[in-house]
Amino acid sequence: MSYLDSVAEGRMRRRAARCGIAALLGAWAAAPRPALAAPPPLSVPITSEDTTTGAPQVSTGLLGNLERSNFLLGDLFGMRSALSPYGISIALQETSEVLGNVTGGIRRGADYDGLTQAVVQLDTQRAFGWYGGLFNISALQIHGRNLSADNLGSLQTASGIEADRATRLWELWYDQKFLAEDRLDIRIGQQSADQEFIVNPNGAYFVNTMFGWPVVPSYDLPGGGPAYPLSAPAVRVRYKPDNAISVLVGLFSGSPANSNQGDPQQVNASGTSFPFHRGALAIAELQYTYPALGSMVEPGAGAPLGHTYRIGAWFDSESFDDLRYDNTGLSLASPNSGGVPLSHHGDYSFYVVADQMVWRQQDNPNRSITVFGRIMGTPQGDRNLVDYSFNGGIVYHYPFAGRPDDTAGLGVGHAHVSPRASGYDRDVAAYNMTVSPANYLPIRSSETFVEVSYQYQVRPWWQLQPDLQYVFNPGGGSANPVNPSERVKNELVLGLRTNILF
Repeated sequence: MSYLDSVAEGRMRRRAARCGIAALLGAWAAAPRPALAAPPPLSVPITSEDTTTGAPQVSTGLLGNLERSNFLLGDLFGMRSALSPYGISIALQETSEVLGNVTGGIRRGADYDGLTQAVVQLDTQRAFGWYGGLFNISALQIHGRNLSADNLGSLQTASGIEADRATRLWELWYDQKFLAEDRLDIRIGQQSADQEFIVNPNGAYFVNTMFGWPVVPSYDLPGGGPAYPLSAPAVRVRYKPDNAISVLVGLFSGSPANSNQGDPQQVNASGTSFPFHRGALAIAELQYTYPALGSMVEPGAGAPLGHTYRIGAWFDSESFDDLRYDNTGLSLASPNSGGVPLSHHGDYSFYVVADQMVWRQQDNPNRSITVFGRIMGTPQGDRNLVDYSFNGGIVYHYPFAGRPDDTAGLGVGHAHVSPRASGYDRDVAAYNMTVSPANYLPIRSSETFVEVSYQYQVRPWWQLQPDLQYVFNPGGGSANPVNPSERVKNELVLGLRTNILF
């Protein structure tokens, strides 16, 4: 392929990703996908302990003590106990799921996908007496297929673990605490922003990807931003002026891949590209938590209704293509356009995040109901496919007697396609009226989904999670690549996920 041919193909893919019309469906199918949400949270154990006594476990066999162990493999053949005195902790988790759309979509069907996470941490205090230091390295093994790409064509993809099949490095960083009471800590190395920024803790109970890393940065940042399964070189600073308030600031490489052409997961296939020449992404977040660590409760008062609020913004210094106009002011849909988009410098967005407990049973504080929400928007619709999004929901902890570790949740997500992207769609329709008047040429608008999910704790190390999602106006109203004469129809997605902690 010649250089000019490759440039033309790149333009076609970018147009198709913005438009989704029948004439560009082949290129649309090959367009780069955004970064996805964070996978299920994985905590790193210091040692393997009995869940009832807290005493260290002794490995009695490959699957010994399954009823009480926090881990399927217990002490991991003695490794956890042997490494703990040296400050080394190991965590392994497998997430597997089957999701399928029984109605609507590009086509009907089901896919299996899975993710194995491995994390190793070194506590410098226990290792060699250096207070406040923590080394972290994590890796991902992603397997199976991608239902959203194969069948759904949705903006807000169905699962937070969907990604290209790969074995890849994820995070590699060192964190050091400073000042009295650890008021300051600095983290440097390869980091995934979705682990600390723009986080709704109660959103982690759901399956849909947009309860993790939001849809706005997923589509608007280069490569979808430094979020699962990608990461980028970064420096992160956290300062706590008091126990209730935290200030979080991060400076990341502007893109998680060395090139913004093609699928970033393929461009940085092993997670070891460490891009340093892609501009800069700055994120700042102010967090308020109640009750704060060390808070006092009045005598006779019940357990407080806790909440966490976050407000923040990000800015990326890279250049961004206009979604509608070329560098001469013509519509990119015009046959007279040279196809070179107008270039804009920089991009930014603002967001607000809230988790608020609204009810707690007085004689059983573990039984509670929490509502959560997150709204994010950008005024720069000329360069962004999605200009604002919202997701939120309600989570019921300890929903049934005898099920203290179960959770039930109802969530919703909404993504709005920017007026500039919709304007491009209108231009495409206008220029094609005389050429192919019978073609279905959609004007994208917005997409909304609803999710109902239940986490059933089978054992301390094993969860089962049935899940139901319904998607309205998938892709914002995109044409179906299998049947270009109609849009992608509303989708009912059913699934079952399992998490196993080894």
